[in-house]
Amino acid sequence: MKEEYINLELVINEAGNRFEMIIDGYIAFIEYKQYPGKMALLHTDVPPELEVKGAATAIIEKTLAWIENNKLALIPLCPVVVAYIKRHPGWKRMVTDEATNI
Repeated sequence: MKEEYINLELVINEAGNRFEMIIDGYIAFIEYKQYPGKMALLHTDVPPELEVKGAATAIIEKTLAWIENNKLALIPLCPVVVAYIKRHPGWKRMVTDEATNI
């Protein structure tokens, strides 16, 4: 993750079922669905103004860390998250057996 994103807060918007980060006035988010002991990541959205600036990587890393710190298993359904985990296979440790796309 780029250093400029390290201290940005990851907001858990429970009403919207989203993890959010405000970056340069724009909101990047990951939609989720929570199950007992598990968290499914459904969709990652980064505004065009933040594309290719590392914003998607930052929110994914912060979200995965939050899920791990809360001792939840991961169901990665979002293609962007799946691609991230393929590039960083250490995160596979959190993926449930239900996820066959990784």
